Amino acid sequence: MCGIAGIIDFRGRPIDRSLLERMQAALRHRGPDDAGLWLHRGEGFSAGLAHTRLAVIDPTPEAHQPMTSPDGRWVVSYNGELYNYRTLRGQLDRPCLTESDTEVVLNACIAWGPSALERFDAMWAMAFIDVRMRAGHLSRDPAGIKPLFYTVHDGRLLFASELRALMTVPDCPRAIDPESVELYLHLGFIPHPRTIYRGVFKLPPGHRLDFSADGPATPYRFFELPVPADPPPDYEQACRQVRARITAAVQRQRVADVPLGAFLSGGLDSSIVVACLAEQAGQPIQTFSIGYADHPRYDETAYAQQVADHFGTAHHVFRLTFGDVLNTVGPMIAHMGEPFADSSLLPTCLVSGKTRRHVTVALSGDGADELFAGYWRYLGHHYLGRYRRIPAFARKWLIEPLLARLPAGRSTRVLDRARQMAKLLRGDLDDAIDRHLAWSRIIDEPTAERLLGADRAHRTSRALAERYHRIDPSWGAGRDAMEQILRLDLGLSLPDDMLHKVDLASMYHGLEVRVPMLAIDVVELAAGLPISYKLAGSLGKRILRDAFRDVLPPGVLSRSKMGFEVPVGEFLRSELRDLWYDLVTPDAFETMELDYPAATALYDAHLCRRADHTELLWALLVLCGWRSHAGGA
Repeated sequence: MCGIAGIIDFRGRPIDRSLLERMQAALRHRGPDDAGLWLHRGEGFSAGLAHTRLAVIDPTPEAHQPMTSPDGRWVVSYNGELYNYRTLRGQLDRPCLTESDTEVVLNACIAWGPSALERFDAMWAMAFIDVRMRAGHLSRDPAGIKPLFYTVHDGRLLFASELRALMTVPDCPRAIDPESVELYLHLGFIPHPRTIYRGVFKLPPGHRLDFSADGPATPYRFFELPVPADPPPDYEQACRQVRARITAAVQRQRVADVPLGAFLSGGLDSSIVVACLAEQAGQPIQTFSIGYADHPRYDETAYAQQVADHFGTAHHVFRLTFGDVLNTVGPMIAHMGEPFADSSLLPTCLVSGKTRRHVTVALSGDGADELFAGYWRYLGHHYLGRYRRIPAFARKWLIEPLLARLPAGRSTRVLDRARQMAKLLRGDLDDAIDRHLAWSRIIDEPTAERLLGADRAHRTSRALAERYHRIDPSWGAGRDAMEQILRLDLGLSLPDDMLHKVDLASMYHGLEVRVPMLAIDVVELAAGLPISYKLAGSLGKRILRDAFRDVLPPGVLSRSKMGFEVPVGEFLRSELRDLWYDLVTPDAFETMELDYPAATALYDAHLCRRADHTELLWALLVLCGWRSHAGGA
């Protein structure tokens, strides 16, 4: 795992080495083991690559990057892991001189051209250049596990693993994109291909950006999910296939020349990964979890310990205080390349830092919720249907008035369930995809109108509705609405929220996190299964539970999902109040064309517990904090 950056000049101007060095320095946390530069100048085409290396496979100096072919014609800078590199190496005519997966990536692209990407079982972001042909490409893995940002400006293509590295280039575009701000305040993240900056983009998952001496092409989608089998496998057969593919994916992703372990929350997904690892390892595997000394409501360590005991792992429990979480707020906001409002970034950062003291690679269960329907918003459709069966008079005159009278908060399970119920009812719409969007948003329409103005709020709502209803024709229209919703989240919120969070938090500490649930063959199988295999009434991830039922402790199978949360809403009422008043200012809001009095009214209502605006207020705090650290761009 590494950091990459580069400059391609389509006018043949010399590459400024000091610019590459600045970009490289901004990525040093991603690859603390080694660093390298490569520069080339030719007629009408110049290029420079910067690399910082986290040495995981073949940590010898021979695997140094950027890596060039012996004749100097081809070069690659690669961030990721190629799990099937040994298989592909055996298929290549060109001999490999090292034991690294990077050399296999290089030789595969030489031998098979861009179609080599379709053979990769990997997570990656990479740049490949053919000096003689004055051409090459950028690419990103199909699930979007590894990020890649780019811009085209003044006859140059600039790219990097993180936005912060791009921003070290003095003339890189820095104008804040108002539409990105609007999207951020609706979702809590900025969906690809946008970034917070106008003219700077995320390369979408499963896409390739080709370039030649004439300039860059339009990003090209090289990966398509296959059309689901019709008819699908029967349920028992599907269970066997799911188990076999996940088990094999974990086996492939064990490859490493450095210490390796696994995150373990005690939930279903991480427990399955640990079960597969424990079955394959010849000695106890290392597992890691965090808990909070301050509040048992946010502590899963007892469940994690049960799983660790069941599989005999060498388990590490890190006990944190909420003070530890609060101390992470400033550094993580300063580290963000763009505003990002998923507050679970904070505990993810903490567990990554603690884990890095013991291992260099950690496997996680991320991706299973999107593949197998694990989030509450998927189950919400079932609960809403049950609620609608209650007589109308009881809903209107008893239940809903009671919900309105309850204090707004999340400090107890009862209040949190009441909050979720209120959000469920706000999304009581006829169309399933419209409901899903309503439940995915962190701001409701009236609040958006006050904060953004009616025209901007309505425009953003229309744009999001159009995006959510845009069905991928390669995957197949006419599918069940819930299957469309899972496909939507797989391509949108998974890479831009969940995977972005994990990359940001883990690579901050130089920890590589692998996600076997997102191996291509697992994704292809799971995405094609009927929704009835995944959702059964109020039970999510049905097939995942059944596929591993015989190896998991019974408590894991019966547990309801628990988010990786911290009480940010309570922090905003107490420890974060001073930070709010310091950062959330009229000047900041004027710059981003937001209504400051509306935000003040929201915060006052939250302080007095007349409402719970945790997600939106946290998003505003992060936005203003990011702006402060970004220099008020």
